[in-house]
Amino acid sequence: MKIRVALLTTLLAASLAMADSPAVDDIGAVLDDFHDAAASADADRYLEHLTEDAVFMGTDEWERWPKHPDFSVYVAQRFADGGWSYRSVERNVRIAESGDVAWFDEVVFSERNGRFRGTGVLTRIDGEWKIAHYAMSFLIFNENWTEVIELTRRTRDAKDSAGEAE
Repeated sequence: MKIRVALLTTLLAASLAMADSPAVDDIGAVLDDFHDAAASADADRYLEHLTEDAVFMGTDEWERWPKHPDFSVYVAQRFADGGWSYRSVERNVRIAESGDVAWFDEVVFSERNGRFRGTGVLTRIDGEWKIAHYAMSFLIFNENWTEVIELTRRTRDAKDSAGEAE
């Protein structure tokens, strides 16, 4: 029993230390600056936060954007007219034991569009955290699920009828 308590105490202490580690703060700073670069329409700074083989998953079912060339082109065009503004209001970060891979989930807020969930993976490359994968999704209240499903079905049917489906 004493061994179990000691083991659980050690594991708990290690996980609390990991949650408060400087790496978690560094990752938070990267994600915050990623969002700030978008709000400032600073394409170079925004894209610099991504690994060269990064993928950004948008909210539409077809939106799978590899950094090169698709997302870089989209960002350049979109930022020419101004960026978008999301700020994190809640974030959870976990770091792998190896210390060079992390994953996160965050709730981000936009004055224009409300709340979304961002999830992703970062890797540490030459001492710098870079976003390898970012996925943005809508937050839908469970009470609205039936209406959202019906709206999505109607939209899918309309696209299928128009020949837009893949």
